[in-house]
Amino acid sequence: MIELDNRQALGAEFQELAEFVLKAAKERGASAAEVGIDKGTGLSVEVRMGKVDKLQYHRDQGASLTVYFGHKKGFASSGDFSRKALEDTLEAACRIARYTAEDEFNGLADPELMAKQPLDLDLYHPWDINADQAIDLALQAEDTARAYDARISNSDGASVDSYAGLGVYANTNGFNGLNSSTRHSLSCSVVAQENESMQRDYWYTTACSPAALEAADAVGKEAARRTVRRLGGRSIPTCELPVLYVPELARGLIGHLVSALSGAAQYRKASFLLDAVDKRIFPEFVQLSERPHIPRAPGSRAWDAEGVATYDREVILDGKVQAYFLGSYSARKLGLQTTGNAGGSSNLLLSHTQSSFQELLQQMGRGLLVTELIGSGINMITGDYSRGAAGFWVEQGELQYPVEEITIASNLKDMYLGIQGIGTDIDPRGSIQTGSILVNRMTIAGQ
Repeated sequence: MIELDNRQALGAEFQELAEFVLKAAKERGASAAEVGIDKGTGLSVEVRMGKVDKLQYHRDQGASLTVYFGHKKGFASSGDFSRKALEDTLEAACRIARYTAEDEFNGLADPELMAKQPLDLDLYHPWDINADQAIDLALQAEDTARAYDARISNSDGASVDSYAGLGVYANTNGFNGLNSSTRHSLSCSVVAQENESMQRDYWYTTACSPAALEAADAVGKEAARRTVRRLGGRSIPTCELPVLYVPELARGLIGHLVSALSGAAQYRKASFLLDAVDKRIFPEFVQLSERPHIPRAPGSRAWDAEGVATYDREVILDGKVQAYFLGSYSARKLGLQTTGNAGGSSNLLLSHTQSSFQELLQQMGRGLLVTELIGSGINMITGDYSRGAAGFWVEQGELQYPVEEITIASNLKDMYLGIQGIGTDIDPRGSIQTGSILVNRMTIAGQ
């Protein structure tokens, strides 16, 4: 079983160590300090063509210390949790701080914003699995995929991963929080060949609880199905038509939004959505909510990386931007208050338009279903968007044939305003949860 032995005792030990470090920082003249202590253990297995390719048990641990002398900041880290090593690491952080230039925006988050009550988000579910069992699961996924179709000619392998972690964050504003979580995954990737056409695709399942994972044979079958359907891909003439993003790619469109609305992008003037609060950037039917307290969800957390209590909020309401994603530093730079997003966003839920995937295809009529994106041709300052892509040509709402060697291009502002529908086929595997997204028009560059 991959879990942390004596988790409660270990957590209490880490919290005591954190208090020791904070007290020592104060004794050395620091006006404020914060410390993070983390430990994790895991198992990783990979098989390929019926043989074990990798078996790895891993353990990691680390302590990160930040001290403030007024508005001067110093940081150091250590992989050794002995008190002597932590004292030496603290000394290094203090030396750095004394010789660092002042930044008036440095400092801990405000004390009144600290999380006051612990929340049980049900994120710790160790997997009762050993190496032999993990190997058997990976082999089952790969065997199922290879047996799916005679055209499956090779394999990139199947893998099983299990990880359990525990962390403490504490600061001199009185916060000392402990959290623990697990994450497990199973994936499979195979290669298919027909005449001169060779294609590769994959599928995976991930969750904090092993009970929520898809079955190994289901993962293998889906990986094979997705691979075989891509055989015989062709390019198409350059055109301007609607594009439908499948959910696992649609979340990337929202990821670009998060980046553009981040505090760092705003104060650096490096965003195509500068000063966007209260501006309409989506159709009125689009709502984007942050819900950090969903039990067992991938992005759930009771506090952010600064100990600030997280809370439910609306990021997009009726198509308009309501707020940015801010930690305390970027908030001070902008003259605002942190939104509890130090370390990133929590669970983001995009509303749908009551449309199934098939209904979105019918709504699109003629256009491109995108199932793979290649490269990262996105200019976050202008919003210009250009990505290599592959997918399927659609006529009269029906998939016709696979498409490859094309590029799709537009501007993210136009794409957001041009969203025509959002599917109910929500992919729950990430912290950004959305269904398929239909964009009204993009340039599809082919032959």
